[in-house]
Amino acid sequence: MIIDCHGHYTTAPKALDDWRSKQVANLLTPELGPRVSELRISDDELRESIVNNQLALMKKRGSDLTIFSPRASFMAHHIGSFNTSATWAALCNELCYRVAQLFPDHFVGAAMLPQSPGVDLKTCIPELEKCVRDYGFVGINLNPDPSGGHWREPPLSDRHWYPLYEKMVEHQIPAMIHVSTSCNDCFHTTGAHYLNADTTAFMQCLTSDLFKDFPTLKFLIPHGGGAVPYHWGRFRGLAQELNKPLLSEHLLNNIYFDTCVYHQPGIDLLTKVIPVDNILFASEMIGAVRGIDPETGFYFDDTKRYIENSSALSAQDKHKIYEANARKVFPRLDQQLKIRGF
Repeated sequence: MIIDCHGHYTTAPKALDDWRSKQVANLLTPELGPRVSELRISDDELRESIVNNQLALMKKRGSDLTIFSPRASFMAHHIGSFNTSATWAALCNELCYRVAQLFPDHFVGAAMLPQSPGVDLKTCIPELEKCVRDYGFVGINLNPDPSGGHWREPPLSDRHWYPLYEKMVEHQIPAMIHVSTSCNDCFHTTGAHYLNADTTAFMQCLTSDLFKDFPTLKFLIPHGGGAVPYHWGRFRGLAQELNKPLLSEHLLNNIYFDTCVYHQPGIDLLTKVIPVDNILFASEMIGAVRGIDPETGFYFDDTKRYIENSSALSAQDKHKIYEANARKVFPRLDQQLKIRGF
């Protein structure tokens, strides 16, 4: 089985975008709506949005199952209040749940949290528990910067985040560390803000002893870990200067990386530097980079092609990247697959 651990509902019906536009337009006058009941999307519309998009590409490129969450750039936690985010997250999560119900062999959900700048993270727990208990979701997306590019929250090692970590450990769910839209003109959302956040999250963990407090907590850092693999020697050296253990002991029992790296040299570097046991297959297809690479003639985000073309990976290595590591990092997914005989 080939499990794509990083998919977003980027092709949701236009009605969702229209509803959100009205919500944002009426932030100061919420009595003008829109009401939740005004969002009407039929199962047929959901099928149409998936069959000729994500599902068609999965079949064409050879992946079987996608861990599917709301569109990352749409989370936009910096907009409005907690109530704004709570309503928006609930709507987006419900749509991902409905997609998973319509295509249970191909999609399983991961939750968007109703984060809001400066708000106690305990407010996110009801949505998290609903998604795990009622929707069967297997993970969450955690935004380390709900301010949208201004980094006003404390680092991920701070006790500010602990109520959420306690629930993650209790429910055996990992978090993909994933920021949303940047509202800071200094940082392009997908070209800078995403990659900055990946690198920043890793460094925040490196400088702390977070995993001593939460030895079973698991983070998935997307987009190949940002700058982390490329600067692995720098991080090893910084850990040494800070009198931290070797990174293999300090972080790699808890931190994993995906393969959303869109060229062969990048994947080759990732798989050479980072242990295979810490790499999960992912594509984030129909996402940030949707075009065809003129140097290869194939889509940039057809990441399975890079894994297959990597001469350094054995068949056992590929099995770990494609399936085994995802089942380890997402134990609720593993349980669901075993119930279905996989």
